[in-house]
Amino acid sequence: MGWRLRVGAAVTSVLTLFGGYLVADAYDVVPGMVTFDPPHESPAPFPSAPGASTGPSPRVAVPPLSSEAPVPDADAVGRLVTDLADDERLGRRVGVLVTDADSGETLGAHRADRFMVPASTQKILTAVAAYEGPSGDVTLPTRAVLQGTSHVVLVGGGDMMLAPDAGDPDAVNGRAGLGDLADQVVAELGLTGPDTVTVSVDDTLFRGPAVAPSVRESDADAGYVAPVAALAVDVARLDDDKYAPRQSDPAMAAAETFADALSERGLRVDGRVDRQKAPSSAREIGRVESAPLGEVVDYFLVESDNTLTEVVGRIVAVDAGLPGTGSAAVSEVTAVVERLGVDLSGAELADLSGLGTGSRMTSRQLVDTLDLAARDPALRETLVGLPIAGMQGTLADRFGTGNPGRGYTQAKTGSLPDTRALSGTVVTSDDRLLLFTVMADRIPDGQSWGANLIIDRFVGELAACGCRPGR
Repeated sequence: MGWRLRVGAAVTSVLTLFGGYLVADAYDVVPGMVTFDPPHESPAPFPSAPGASTGPSPRVAVPPLSSEAPVPDADAVGRLVTDLADDERLGRRVGVLVTDADSGETLGAHRADRFMVPASTQKILTAVAAYEGPSGDVTLPTRAVLQGTSHVVLVGGGDMMLAPDAGDPDAVNGRAGLGDLADQVVAELGLTGPDTVTVSVDDTLFRGPAVAPSVRESDADAGYVAPVAALAVDVARLDDDKYAPRQSDPAMAAAETFADALSERGLRVDGRVDRQKAPSSAREIGRVESAPLGEVVDYFLVESDNTLTEVVGRIVAVDAGLPGTGSAAVSEVTAVVERLGVDLSGAELADLSGLGTGSRMTSRQLVDTLDLAARDPALRETLVGLPIAGMQGTLADRFGTGNPGRGYTQAKTGSLPDTRALSGTVVTSDDRLLLFTVMADRIPDGQSWGANLIIDRFVGELAACGCRPGR
C-alpha cells in the first residue's frame, strides 16, 4: 500500500470496511472531508508539511478494505499488550483492549474492565450522542429579532464560534459572522426604520454553571475551557492562542461586538447592551448559521476542544427536551450511548470534555463505543472525524515518520497531568481494521511525554503487525 493509499486508508477505513467506494481528502484532512465527488484526474503533489500549499487538497480514491483480510494472531497481539502494560514508565495502572473491528474478537487485553481516568478520550461519547440525537446536519442559528420598533435582541442558538465581522463559508470556527448579521439588520430596517436602536442579548438557551464544577479553577484560568454560553466569538478567546485566556461573559462580549458592528454601519446604538429574553412576538430581522454540527464535532475531536464538547453536549440535551445545563448534558449523552447498546455500568462522567476530575471509564467501554460507531451507518462519522496520526490536531506532532502507525491510525487523545490515553482505529499491514484503547492514569513524575511515545510505539506495532500464526 503506497503513501497516498496509506493516508486514505486512515480516513476511510471504517466506512469502506462495510462496503462502498469513497473518495477521501488524502492530506491535511479537515472536518467535512468525506465526499462522493469523483477524484481529481491530476492531483497536485502532496505538500512537504501541513499548510505548505494554499491550493486545494488532493483527493485519492480508496478501495474498500476487505473483510477477508487476515486477522492478527491473538497470541501475538497479546504479547504486544503485555509488553506495553509491563513498561514501568507507564506506571502501575494500565488498561488496554484491542479488538477486530469486523468480528468483534478480542485480540489483546490487560485490565480492560478496570475503571480508569479517560481524560479527553471520553469526548467520543459526546460525538456519538450528537450524531444519534440532533444529527450532523443541523446548524446553530444566531438571530436578531425586533421588539417593538427599535429594540433589537440578539438571540444565541449555541454557536460559540462566531466571527466578529464577516463569516467564512469555508471555516468551521467563524462560519457565521456578526458583521454579516449586522448587515442584514441594517438592510431590513432600511431607510424608513429607526436611526437609533437599543440592543439586548438573549442567552437563555443554556443555564446552570457555565464551567463544570469538576474543572479545576487553574485549568479554567489557563484557558483550557471557556464558560459555556449560547453565543460567543472565537470560543471566547481573548487572543489568537489555542489556550488563550477566555472572556468571563462570552455572550455579553459577543453582543457588544454586534452592537459595535451596527454602529459601524451607521445605526446608532443607545445605551449599554443588557440581557433580555426575546418575546415570541418579536420579528426576526436577521439570521446567520453555524457550520453543520457534524463539522463542529469533527473540530472538537481533532483539536480536543473542551468548550465545544460541552456546548455540543448541551445541544444534545436541549434537542431531547431537557434543560441546557451541564448536568443534563452529561445525563443525556450517557443515556443515549447506553440506549444504543454500550454497557456503561459503573462509568462516571464528571463533565463531557474529560478535563475535570472524577470521570472514570474502562477500556472496554471506550472500545464498545468505537465498535458501536463502526457498525451503525448513522454514527460512523464519529470515527472518520478522529485525528489522523502524524497529521492532524492533537496527533499532528505524534507518530513520527518512522512509526508504521503514521497515517494508518485515527484516534482520540487524552492528556492530564498523570494520565495519558489513546482510543481509536488502526489498519494493519494486512489491511485489517482494529479498534483499540490504551489508558494509563498513574504515570510517574516526569514520564508523561515519554508515555505518549510508548503508546504510539505500541499502536505502530499493531499497524505493522502481520501477526499471523507461523509468520
